Amino acid sequence: MALSSEDNLRLNVLLAQELYAVRIDESKMIVFALTAKGEAKVPLNAIGKDEAYIKEVKALFSTHVMGSPGGYPVYLKRWTRMGQARDESLAQLLLLGEPEAVVAVVHACGLTDELAARAWWAMPTAENARRMLEKQAVAEGETGRVLAEFLLEFLPFEEEASDMIESVRLVLQPGLISPQEKQKLWLKTKTKRSFYVGFLHASADDLPVDIAAHADYEKVKQHLQSLLQEKNPYALMLEKVLSAKGQAFIHTIEEALKKPGNQDVVISLLTAVANYFASIIPDKYTEDNIELICTEATSLCHSNNQQIKDVVSALNGMTEKTQQYLTAITVLACLSVKLVNPVFARSDAIGTVMRKKIKPVTDPIFERLQVLRN
Repeated sequence: MALSSEDNLRLNVLLAQELYAVRIDESKMIVFALTAKGEAKVPLNAIGKDEAYIKEVKALFSTHVMGSPGGYPVYLKRWTRMGQARDESLAQLLLLGEPEAVVAVVHACGLTDELAARAWWAMPTAENARRMLEKQAVAEGETGRVLAEFLLEFLPFEEEASDMIESVRLVLQPGLISPQEKQKLWLKTKTKRSFYVGFLHASADDLPVDIAAHADYEKVKQHLQSLLQEKNPYALMLEKVLSAKGQAFIHTIEEALKKPGNQDVVISLLTAVANYFASIIPDKYTEDNIELICTEATSLCHSNNQQIKDVVSALNGMTEKTQQYLTAITVLACLSVKLVNPVFARSDAIGTVMRKKIKPVTDPIFERLQVLRN
């Protein structure tokens, strides 16, 4: 099938311009293009079936851009989503009018702010916005704020909790939204509890909630001064978690853990907590058994580990809960998806049923959180 003479002329005139991106609306049979002079469009006058005609249009663009009518290999979806597109070809991929080619650009490691703007024009979806905001060059550029604004507005329409968490995490990157917008987003956690997890990932040290420091904080900080200067990891973590910001983090974990909606929320929450305490994760521990983790953490905090002994010695007589504090933060450092995998592998339950099934894991976590709270 050949293109109509009118379409062939218009499209070739379009191709003679400086093109930045091409988008084909197959339902309305219109070719849109982003050019150096602005946006252009070419209504198509199809000969024969629309599907076959669109294929010919794409072949024309592919021949012009890549020298071959074959177009982008859309069957390589896994490859494109792994960010394997060559950086030097990204601009060309946006000229093919092929959605999968845009996805390849969005996932590419070498994505720039300018190319992100073009890709966003070509295919403005929430998933593409999230993938682009993962790139530092985009998050720090002008396009980053555009994408963050879109994700904020689209949040009420998200259906998957994992997408909600990811959107919240990404828009909370520095410089993307205002303090007022951050506060408004925080207020929505009352009805969208999965948002808590996004905040735990992105703003662990700057959560917008007013929680007082632990009653032991000042004396602990005072007696750990020398160890804090020496960068003792247990001293640093204990001082951090007992501070006002640390207590806000503990409080938010409790709120998120009370009623997680599904498995994705639980897994992401455990990851966020472990990331926070990662600096004190033991070299060896039983990853898939919470009871053994608690036992091993207790043993470690009563062992001859010099860094732990230094903290206990510095706080000797200052607080009766030193060993409990150290054990609690060590347990929290060991959390991971491996603790809930045995349950989730056998059940796809959500809501109340899921929460009941994982109580053997979550109850010990709540106990350790309570140790660290006022």
